[in-house]
Amino acid sequence: MLNRAGLHGIHHVLAQHAWARQRLIPHAGRVVEFRLPPLPDLRLTIAADGQVAEAGGEAVPDLVVNIKPSALPYLLLRDETIMREIEITGSADLAQVVQQLFRELEWDFEEDLSRVFGDIAAHRMAGMARDLIGWQRNAGLRLAQNFAEYWTEEDPMIARHEDVARFTREVERTRDDTERLEKRIEKLQQRTPG
Repeated sequence: MLNRAGLHGIHHVLAQHAWARQRLIPHAGRVVEFRLPPLPDLRLTIAADGQVAEAGGEAVPDLVVNIKPSALPYLLLRDETIMREIEITGSADLAQVVQQLFRELEWDFEEDLSRVFGDIAAHRMAGMARDLIGWQRNAGLRLAQNFAEYWTEEDPMIARHEDVARFTREVERTRDDTERLEKRIEKLQQRTPG
């Protein structure tokens, strides 16, 4: 059931954007598998018209996209940091197209709302949704910045960049001093009759 919902969602978004289907057409017949535990794997085959269909269980994927469960919030917010939480294996050219579609492809939910509520109401609802998402993103960013400042300034649990840089310079200086001292000791031992 979840696979059908995912397939229907992807199919619907691709139907809204002809340019996205055009990018998929050269990869017709290839299979992409999305893994997001604990959800069931979603295995899709690319059709000749650039749309997608559910691939059979025996189909060998040309590309496997493993998404860590911790990436789900970033996926929903379409945050670029999700790329660190995704492991892609398989065809490089197909992977490039899938990544490009992730970055550029958006669901035109305002268009779908306008079919139900009319253009004006849909435009207002979409604007409110965008404002809410923007507010949440900004609030999350401010919260993270406040935690980082607290942990570096008030209750130092995280070292500040300047402190780490100073520590690194001191370690390097100590290492250099130690090497010079070892060389002096070696020279003194060579001069001293044994």
